[in-house]
Amino acid sequence: MSAQKKRNFQIEAFKHRVVVDPKYAEKTWKILEHAIHEIYNHNASGLSFEELYRAGSLVFQAQFIKIIELQNVIKLGNAYNMVLHKFGEKLYSGLVSTMTSHLKDIAKSIEAAQGPLFLEELNRKWTDHNKALQMIRDILMYMDRTFIPSTHKTPVHELGLNLWRDNIVRSDKIQSRLQDILLELVQKERTGEVINRGLMRNIIKMLMDLGSSVYQEDFEKPFLDVSADFYRGESQQFIECCDCGDYLKKAEKRLNEEIDRVSHYLDLKSEAKITNVVDTEMIESHMNRLVHMENSGLVNMLVDDKYEDLGRMFGLFRRVPNGLLLIRDVMTSHLRETGKQLVTDPERLKDPVDFVQRLLDEKDKHDKIINLAFNNDKTFQNALNSSFEYFINLNPRSPEFISLFVDDKLRRGLKGVSEEDVEIVLDKVMMLFRYLQEKDVFEKYYKQHLAKRLLSGKTVSDDAERSLIVKLKTECGYQFTSKLEGMFTDMKTSQDTMKAFYAAVGAELAEGPTLAVQVLTTGSWPTQSGTTCNLPPEILGVCNKFRTFYLGTHTGRRLSWQTNMGTADLKATFGKGQKHELNVSTYQMCILMLFNNADQLTYREIEQATEIPAPDLKRCLQSLACVKGKNVLRKDPMSKEIGEDDTFLFNDKFSSKFYKVKIGTVVAQKESEPEKQETRQRVEEDRKPQIEAAIVRIMKARRVLDHNNIVTEVTKQLQSRFLPNPVVIKKRIESLIEREFLERDKVDRKLYRYLA
Repeated sequence: MSAQKKRNFQIEAFKHRVVVDPKYAEKTWKILEHAIHEIYNHNASGLSFEELYRAGSLVFQAQFIKIIELQNVIKLGNAYNMVLHKFGEKLYSGLVSTMTSHLKDIAKSIEAAQGPLFLEELNRKWTDHNKALQMIRDILMYMDRTFIPSTHKTPVHELGLNLWRDNIVRSDKIQSRLQDILLELVQKERTGEVINRGLMRNIIKMLMDLGSSVYQEDFEKPFLDVSADFYRGESQQFIECCDCGDYLKKAEKRLNEEIDRVSHYLDLKSEAKITNVVDTEMIESHMNRLVHMENSGLVNMLVDDKYEDLGRMFGLFRRVPNGLLLIRDVMTSHLRETGKQLVTDPERLKDPVDFVQRLLDEKDKHDKIINLAFNNDKTFQNALNSSFEYFINLNPRSPEFISLFVDDKLRRGLKGVSEEDVEIVLDKVMMLFRYLQEKDVFEKYYKQHLAKRLLSGKTVSDDAERSLIVKLKTECGYQFTSKLEGMFTDMKTSQDTMKAFYAAVGAELAEGPTLAVQVLTTGSWPTQSGTTCNLPPEILGVCNKFRTFYLGTHTGRRLSWQTNMGTADLKATFGKGQKHELNVSTYQMCILMLFNNADQLTYREIEQATEIPAPDLKRCLQSLACVKGKNVLRKDPMSKEIGEDDTFLFNDKFSSKFYKVKIGTVVAQKESEPEKQETRQRVEEDRKPQIEAAIVRIMKARRVLDHNNIVTEVTKQLQSRFLPNPVVIKKRIESLIEREFLERDKVDRKLYRYLA
């Protein structure tokens, strides 16, 4: 078929003129007009719709013939053209006038209806009009499809709607009355009365069917204006007599009512508009007053954990501009003020563990609020994090206190706790750690506390210790934890060393004291280069044997005894032959062993015999003589403080229900002021090479840089560990210039050049 030549079909004009009876159109229209009257009078059952359709069609078939002969018509003159349009216009204009006549009668019927019958009559007549319109459109379908498109006239159905709009809905006596009744019904429903929602839905749908402009101009716009006035007055009434929580409940109830109203009988597009009215009048206009409302505002809700009220406030305030910003700002201000009081209260600083626990409780509290009430909003989480970072760093001892909290938990606080719960505690610690600006200070304290736990064997779980180190490594990198991991390596190596030692010289030590040595790598452990105390002869002999063994198997190494870090188990016999095993520090052992050869000793005699540093000696004597239940020594005169003129005696009357008695050293959990200064000084010294290394890295890459940019770059590089002081950075730059790593520009003195 595709190979065949396509033929062009052409409709040719009739050869002869077709003459149509001029009275035919008039007769046909009379038939159609009668039918329209019968339809409106509910007598359509007797009509033959096929004949009517044919009658309507014939008029236009006559037209169609004339259209085909259009070429000839133009040649012969305009007479046919006039006849052609006369038929169409007559039918169309007749339809308009007939429908208009009926609608005017309908308008009078609706106007006559009183009270609630008005809407019912309007609804009934509207239903009838729609049915009639459908029948008329079916009869005139041929006109609808041919004449109307060619003449750009309004289609039959749309014409019927327009005529209803102009003659009914917007008639002088119906338009304002209809609007008032609809608004009155909405008002009644708002005040609790039950209305006929089905009737309302039908009337509103009628307005929508007549066109969006009709719905908007005749109902929606006045509806929104009246609603704004209503909610403006009601919100003012509520704000004067309700607390914040109750007001928000009422506002939420009104909002839900409007959403429900839209779903039942208004245009769905109206929802955004009417809810915006409620939001504006009930929330936006009063949000500042609500948030700061005395005894019931946002701060009170936060303090009292009112999750439901907070969630309601969040849900309502997020609907208005800057609503969440206001909540966030007030919450941040409250958090910072509360946190500042917490970290600066002298009473709360006395117990570091309680201090950190309060921080964690405060964090848990607000995490729960953000989760349950604020939909886990990221901006609120960020505000919470920035607030905690702000006030935790107001206390310079926060790194030390967090490390002490960890120490307490890993010594005894996590005993018997499941692995999952241990991880939860460690994760919380890491959360606080992230807020610290001086992470290197935390590292310094953590290393000290970890060393004591490992050397005393008092850690709850090696797995927990390693888990925390892994978390720190993930957070800060290998450099941060390399020395901590080295401490665990030393503990394992020391066990192997002791096995080899006893295998080699165990027979020689059969009668002597048992020795357990931990060999610590210098640099990995927080060892103190202090004066070694005088060990008892029995212990000194075993120590010398170990030194000989160790140095014999490891060349090029030196051993230095850290007596301040050791422990000892002593068997002691008291009055009436009562025996106990005392677990004490190495310093305490040295003191107690002196009483094997003397019944009483003065403070100065003990100090001279042991050469223990005075601060440590006083703490040891205090724990041996002044702690109830642990007082294996007696002090004269009796007091809680140790004086240099005091005398100490062996306490024969000591008794305990336990065979093993642990005597800890009386020491404040927190560092003393001199110790704190010493730690701070060590931290500052450790920072110097880090700052210099950062400066060199930056200058090596940039070659030339001004002072301010160097400070900015160094701060950026080191802020994950600490915030370097600009004054210190300047001093390190001067030091590098002196050592010829950098030089000042000869013209611009604030400009530095890198020297390769």
